Amino acid sequence: MSLSKRINSHTGSFSPSLGGGRGEATKINVVTLGCSKNLVDSEVLLNQLSMDGFEVVHDSNENSDIVVLNTCGFIGDAKEESVNTILQFVDAKSRGDVEKLYVMGCLSERYKADLESEIPEVDKYFGKFDLKALVGELKATYRPEFIYERKITTPSHFAYLKISEGCNRVCAFCAIPGMTGKHKSKSIDDLVRETKYLAKNGVKEILLIAQDLSYYGIDLYGKGMLAELIQKVAEVEGIEWIRLHYLYPTRFPMDILPLFKSVQKLCKYIDIPLQHSSNNVLKHMLRHVTTEETEALLQKIKEEVPGIAIRTTMLVGHPGETSQDFEQLKDFVKRHRFDRLGAFAYSHEEGTYGYKKYEDNIPEEVKQARVEELMGIQQIISSQLNSAKVGQTLNVLIDREDEEFYVGRTEFDSPEVDGEVFISKEVNLTKGHFYRVEITGAEEFDLYGRVDPKYLYSSLHRL
Repeated sequence: MSLSKRINSHTGSFSPSLGGGRGEATKINVVTLGCSKNLVDSEVLLNQLSMDGFEVVHDSNENSDIVVLNTCGFIGDAKEESVNTILQFVDAKSRGDVEKLYVMGCLSERYKADLESEIPEVDKYFGKFDLKALVGELKATYRPEFIYERKITTPSHFAYLKISEGCNRVCAFCAIPGMTGKHKSKSIDDLVRETKYLAKNGVKEILLIAQDLSYYGIDLYGKGMLAELIQKVAEVEGIEWIRLHYLYPTRFPMDILPLFKSVQKLCKYIDIPLQHSSNNVLKHMLRHVTTEETEALLQKIKEEVPGIAIRTTMLVGHPGETSQDFEQLKDFVKRHRFDRLGAFAYSHEEGTYGYKKYEDNIPEEVKQARVEELMGIQQIISSQLNSAKVGQTLNVLIDREDEEFYVGRTEFDSPEVDGEVFISKEVNLTKGHFYRVEITGAEEFDLYGRVDPKYLYSSLHRL
């Protein structure tokens, strides 16, 4: 579906509790859609605005004068969500519940002209990298010297560290390089400074994120520098967990593998979006990696880092994927028994190599059936892997408390995308602290446990 059709098909109403009750300071609500990289951008914006005296909130239903919507434009479902959210806030503005509405991020980077034409009720559109212009539009002072400082919107004990922008890969299905441009690494010095800022504000877990961690440093230093960055971040006092997201399998930085033994803070967890396992599909995807190379990489990782949790994503229904390719993928997933796996259906995205060169010839119902079948296989695998953890005692970081349980994660679980550990309230626990938890039960994706009173410690490194 084109962007125009998505706009024209908007239905539903939205009634946020916005407007009214004006205080002395202008209140700005920054709403974030999409990935954790977008979230970091929103956190930087929130800090810039708060330094100028604005009252800022994030993803809030509170009364506010201005809404800034940070959009996602990656694939069809994400674009539809972004368009619908824009139109919902347009409705709120027409009712007088919102005075000003601004849109930023990937969708407006990709479709700015279309959006300006078809949704003119938005006061102004900004691209993904227009932070300075947006701050200026809001009559605030842009302070580049504080760009590493953020208003943390995650639970205060973990935060994302975006180490680069853009991507130099040319995957046939991916529209991201067209929105973000070439890979641009942040310097190690700047990232260490940002990490120190986060640690000073109570962050204990750092999640290194980028479109492609494997490429980090090549553009800036002439060689891959991810291993060096990990070591420098690990030296920051207060940081206790370091987690790696989105390692491209081609030119995988093999020098990081010894660090899982030598750097205590580095979680035995990596996210490698493999996308597929069939040589036929990988070729059509322009992934520049083969089935055999993928198999060898996974074997090497498991040999070098016993017990490591591997998260991956698979893309099904890509042009050229045959039923035999899908059967091969199913077998691949069954054999490798990934700790975490997500599956997505191919989206025929304008501007991509696949859009220009391939026919989107696999019916949507077939794509969705393949997604469901693959996730069904993963559900069984996850259930078996979790059941094997019953009786073990694991280090757990407490994220929150609900009515019945304390809820946390092991080093094998990333926030928001992986399973959780639900801990009985036999003893009082503190959010943001580490505890030794005996696993007493398991479901497909989550675990249950209890804390022995003798293990009431607040620091992982004293466990």
